[in-house]
Amino acid sequence: MKITKLTTYRLAPRWMFLKVETDEGVTGWGEPVIEGRARSVEAAVHELSEMIIGQDPARINDIWQTLYRGGFYRGGPILMSAISGIDQALWDIKGKVLGVPVYQLLGGLVRDKIKAYSWVGGDRPSDVISGIKTLKNIGFDTFKLNGCEEMGIIDNSRKVDEAVAVVAEIREAFGNSIEFGLDFHGRVDAPMAKILIKELEPYRPLFIEEPVLAEQAEYYVRLAAQTHIPIAAGERMFSRFEFKRVLADGGLGIVQPDLSHAGGITECYKIAAMAESYDVAFAPHCPLGPIALASCLHIDFVARNAVLQEQSMGIHYNQGAELLDYVLNKEDFAMDDGYFYPPTKPGLGVEVNEELVIERSKHAPDWRNPIWRYPDGAVAEW
Repeated sequence: MKITKLTTYRLAPRWMFLKVETDEGVTGWGEPVIEGRARSVEAAVHELSEMIIGQDPARINDIWQTLYRGGFYRGGPILMSAISGIDQALWDIKGKVLGVPVYQLLGGLVRDKIKAYSWVGGDRPSDVISGIKTLKNIGFDTFKLNGCEEMGIIDNSRKVDEAVAVVAEIREAFGNSIEFGLDFHGRVDAPMAKILIKELEPYRPLFIEEPVLAEQAEYYVRLAAQTHIPIAAGERMFSRFEFKRVLADGGLGIVQPDLSHAGGITECYKIAAMAESYDVAFAPHCPLGPIALASCLHIDFVARNAVLQEQSMGIHYNQGAELLDYVLNKEDFAMDDGYFYPPTKPGLGVEVNEELVIERSKHAPDWRNPIWRYPDGAVAEW
């Protein structure tokens, strides 16, 4: 079998699908994208395709190494996201050829179900109570929300009080009938992160995500030393070589690689194993589409240290399409009591509505995140 063609489809709300075709009629689907930079990743996919057209899709490891090492310059969000989508599609093909779900090819199930969690609220952590009530009524009991708005390197006590008030209100309304993580989204610098974490600790959030940016990862161990709240990070880390340094330094309680950014199934399987060796939990980042989610689930069901799975149903970014709009076998993604169950169809287990994908891709929007500024006019982290 040989790879014959790669086709990309940019789609609302901020996704991109990749179709990999072979000369024997078996096709695989992947989801290579960086949110807000879909066109850049699309160009990278087609550049990399020159290295794999005519190759045997079964040689996933060799293709991965060729794509990663074959261009001298490597890593980063664009190239690794392009590799991620190609890798997902190759696993999809392999599973379809052999007639089994991908997790069977990785050694089989290590658990029967995986807890899902849902975003609640939007970019700013306000008016979350009604959102939690709605999601709780459909079976969710685990959530994530933005922990603060823009925060200066040194900011005032009002900003701290506003962030704490939202969390206090949640605990007052729901007690411990729910769990929630707080995503600082890299908006906070180390001096204010220390203050915020201390003030939030009495409310026992499930985790603090990206308390500082990944490029300030040396602070993870320092922040972890001052708190009992697990520190989570990894959505802006793109290979096991980046995770290697963070795991060795310590500080993280949860790693969150994104299977559409961090090298796909091949690489994130290794990242999960590395994290397990350091007694660190694994919870893949996934605010994207159904192929990305399916890829995450296959790793969740073979990684013993997997604890939570993010998913994007109802997320505030979903303007123009919802998680399962492009999926024909929606029933295979059904949750029960807040849990996902193993996919049963061969490959990734996603039956793509290709006709709808082609039609919607003709008018795909270019999603961009907002640019935030501080009161003094300086650019803030979003």
